Amino acid sequence: MNKKLRIPKSNTKRLIVVMVIFALVGVGLLIRSRAATGDASIEAENGTIVTPAMKASDANASGGQYLKFTGTTASSITLPARAAFYYPWFPETWTVNGAHVFYNPLLGYYDSSAQSVVDSHIKAMDYAKINVAIASWWGKSTHSENTRIPQILSRTQALGSSLKWGFYYEKEGSTNPTVAEIQADLAYIRDTYASNPAFARVGGKPVIFVYNADDTTCEVADRWKQANQGYNFYIALKVFTGYKTCTSQPDSWHQYAPSQAADSQAGYSYAISPGFWRADEAAPRLARDLTRWQSNVGSMVASKAPWQLVTTFNEWGEGTATEAAQCGYS
Repeated sequence: MNKKLRIPKSNTKRLIVVMVIFALVGVGLLIRSRAATGDASIEAENGTIVTPAMKASDANASGGQYLKFTGTTASSITLPARAAFYYPWFPETWTVNGAHVFYNPLLGYYDSSAQSVVDSHIKAMDYAKINVAIASWWGKSTHSENTRIPQILSRTQALGSSLKWGFYYEKEGSTNPTVAEIQADLAYIRDTYASNPAFARVGGKPVIFVYNADDTTCEVADRWKQANQGYNFYIALKVFTGYKTCTSQPDSWHQYAPSQAADSQAGYSYAISPGFWRADEAAPRLARDLTRWQSNVGSMVASKAPWQLVTTFNEWGEGTATEAAQCGYS
């Protein structure tokens, strides 16, 4: 990170903290902003949920142990639900192909392992009335998931938050894992995380969204249906042309395409994006526009789609984040 922050001269005396936050009030969402001189604190509702847990041995885990939750399974969430894609992979991805992200998060260029960061993110999503955070997951022991995910789940409960967590299964985006590989991952998620009350469930089934970006045929739906037999996860695959004609149908479908301002998959999901500007690209694929964004939020609410998706909470590498940030670019 050799580049220094450059704040436009007109903003050096009065930095504006841009908080693009979604607060559900009745049937609408509010977009809120605050000046840096104002109160930037976010409060969560009071209350604590205590979950029994035990430490289990795992030679591949950091320190040889991981948390295995033994508490009673929480109640399922009710659809429609508002969800945001979440990325617990910093500082690893503050650069993309050597290029530093353009934006300046209010929390700084943080470490996803820091409890203070996790707490702030949970409180921000609570304030925004987000029901589910869909955490990027690349597999066992990747991006310190065996320490970061337990902390996310435990802090959600400790803060008395109603937020639930699902996973975004990323491996399907760059490879075609076999049925056996998927089943091994499902077994690990089930045994390690899914019984935690903070893990999202629909109809009693733990929630996993799948980033099958390189799949264009029904083969991926067939493979996941076969892999999920006996595991009973709630699976939401990424759409492709002709997905509705597949014989094997998952629980839901979604689009992940933040270069598009909004995307509707009738009967399944409605996704919105605030903008898209990858750190290694010279210009945005989707420029930020507050008026357009407010309109998109209203359309998402009006859609009454089962899944109302915000793309994203904190994917800074692609410049799609809605997390609080300062004006000016790095």
